[in-house]
Amino acid sequence: MVMKYYSAALDGLCTQEQLDLLNSIDTLRSQGISHFVSLPQIIVCGDQSSGKSSVLEAISGVSFPVRSNLCTRFPTELVLRKDPTVGVRVSIVPHHSRSEAEQKSLSTFCEELDGFDGLSQLVENAKAAMGISTHGKAFSNDILRVEISGPDRPHLTIVDLPGLIHSETKQQSAADVQLVQSVVQMYMKEPRSIILAVVSAKNDYANQIVLRLARDADDSGQRTLGVITKPDTLVMGSESERMFISLAKNEDVKFRLGWHALRNMDSDQGTSSLADRDSVEREFFANGAWGEMPPSLVGIDSLRIRLSKLLLRQIAAELPSLIEEIQIKKDNCRQQLENLGQPRVTLDEQKSYLLNISQSYQRLVKAAVDGTYNETFFSAVHSTTGRQKRMRAVIQNLNEEFAECLMRRGHRREIIEKEAEKKAEKGQLLITRDTYMLHIQGLIKQTRGRELPGTFNPMIVNELFLEQCAPWKDITLDHVLNTWEAAQVFLLDVIRYISDEATSVVLFDELISPELDELRRNLEKRTRELLAPHHKGHPITYNHYFTETLQSIRASRQRARLSSTMRNFFGVDDLSGSYVLNGSYRLDDLLQSLVSLTEPDMTRLASAEALDCMLAYYKVALKRFIDDVAVEVIELNLVQSLSSILSPVKVFEMPSELVTRIAGESKENRALRDQLNRKLQVLAKGLETCRQFVGSQSINPDKSGMSKVFSSFHRTPPDSVISVDNGDELECDVDDSCSERSTISAPPPVSPGYEEADARPVSRLELLVDEPAEFDAITPPALYHY
Repeated sequence: MVMKYYSAALDGLCTQEQLDLLNSIDTLRSQGISHFVSLPQIIVCGDQSSGKSSVLEAISGVSFPVRSNLCTRFPTELVLRKDPTVGVRVSIVPHHSRSEAEQKSLSTFCEELDGFDGLSQLVENAKAAMGISTHGKAFSNDILRVEISGPDRPHLTIVDLPGLIHSETKQQSAADVQLVQSVVQMYMKEPRSIILAVVSAKNDYANQIVLRLARDADDSGQRTLGVITKPDTLVMGSESERMFISLAKNEDVKFRLGWHALRNMDSDQGTSSLADRDSVEREFFANGAWGEMPPSLVGIDSLRIRLSKLLLRQIAAELPSLIEEIQIKKDNCRQQLENLGQPRVTLDEQKSYLLNISQSYQRLVKAAVDGTYNETFFSAVHSTTGRQKRMRAVIQNLNEEFAECLMRRGHRREIIEKEAEKKAEKGQLLITRDTYMLHIQGLIKQTRGRELPGTFNPMIVNELFLEQCAPWKDITLDHVLNTWEAAQVFLLDVIRYISDEATSVVLFDELISPELDELRRNLEKRTRELLAPHHKGHPITYNHYFTETLQSIRASRQRARLSSTMRNFFGVDDLSGSYVLNGSYRLDDLLQSLVSLTEPDMTRLASAEALDCMLAYYKVALKRFIDDVAVEVIELNLVQSLSSILSPVKVFEMPSELVTRIAGESKENRALRDQLNRKLQVLAKGLETCRQFVGSQSINPDKSGMSKVFSSFHRTPPDSVISVDNGDELECDVDDSCSERSTISAPPPVSPGYEEADARPVSRLELLVDEPAEFDAITPPALYHY
């Protein structure tokens, strides 16, 4: 059974531009853009047997196969459009979890009718195609798309979702319960979806799952509209009736879009006409306690108007962010296509692709080692991945860490004044000077040659230095390996950025990785060459810093001895202060004390001199070695070699087999290229379509049209004040002057003291609607620039 609306009344709902906008959004949906971006839509949710399908039937005016033992088993996308030609088109949008063969099979399902009589059978055929009736499958997450057109249809798109199940039964397993809930939650969480939460008056609304899920997905209630069904089942004058009326007035569970009440037919009354249904509903809401409700909040007539306006407002409000999201995804898609490069079938095409990659490689590597991070590749500096791309900074930091580590842990023995004075570094020995001297005296006795007593064999300094610089090798090789690994990670990031995934894997494995392995061997070889003079030769230096350091060490020890003698002579504790000394002192005795500080043990004297020489030379050698590693190994052998790993010359000289192996396009890449091209085409069309309405005129849900609708339905326009949210009162009378406003934009959120004069419209996409609260909830940002 099909119900005819008052077409003249519905004509006043939307201007032609508004109809074009709604049609364009549906065109985007049919083109498949909803696979990539979330489109504005109204979703119908509710517990099982809450009356959702009856709501859908009343809104559309078309009978669906609704029976008491059959509930919605799949998401149903109902597209209603006004058109001179009556028609029904049923198709299936397969879920992405389906296999490729199943998706192809379901996508081919498309049946059309010239009327509405066979719609029920079409739906049954679609269920069979989804496998619900043939394979024992209770629910499906495929989408059934039903497009209904006719001269008396409203412009509206609604998605009806499977009813939420409280517990498993013989017909509905635990897996079905979870599947339905996950499908409903997925739709609810879409930020551009208006949630139509259907609540049955037959059950306590506090126990109905849909309200909890709606709050979870829309905690502020900004995009949720509650619908109360089956109010005729309540006992007149009962507490339950008063509670549901309070709910309908938005006084209990509060939603920014408010609530609406419907009186639908029971499934047992399915043979009745929809016209009879509307007549019974009008009579029900005209009497009793429900008759006190504002006409705009009850009945299917006002709900159709309300939903049409909500959808139009949502589309207009979300249009700027939708354009931005489509643009971002279009740019990402284009970047992926650029990474894939041009189709590569012939050897020349493959070599050309590699040449382009090598040029990009050279540019990024040069920028990285020069420290000029202007390319997009170097963005996201605050992330670990972003920092590791800035190669010059990485090298500088690693070199500084190496220098600090070598100065702190590079010497085998750390001389301390007394035991337990400090904690030893890893691989280090703490030793007092006296103990170290005993060790050196042993070496002097073992290496004694023709030198006189009190002197030492020059080889003693070499032996001591070899012992002291023993940790250099491990620390330096660790640093070289760390730097090489940083370069490896950097080059991998570069290759992944400038080529597609398949090419980057082969290119890195076939060319970059072997070159890096060879480079690592060269770095280790050069490091050992720098270590060799320190580990195998004898100390050589002509740096005056050596003699200055040696004299400084000796002067420091001599000062300590002289200070001790003077403190004892004058009987003071510290020489840094000023003292008034009483008594007489023989300065000759002081002089004698100072000059008598000699070391009678010749071997000990020689060991002290040898230790001083070794420490002075170690400082000179350490500074020289740190610079040599940074320059000779890291800079010359590593950093300056990176650009030559992949160059246009190397590509030009590359064997044909290797070129094809690296740049030849795989079957997967060809499929990906086709997929990206289709996606780019859909996004480009979507972007072009949406941008047509950014500067459009009169995409405004007109108030006068709404008044005509109410008039034609023999109802009074909502001219009373409706209490919506904690005493906030919004006038619902119609201002005819509103129709004169031609600039359409989204108003800023209303706040105390807000005046329209304060608004500064930049975009012409403004929604100038002084509607009741239920029409004034989707409030987008005030300013959009394009």
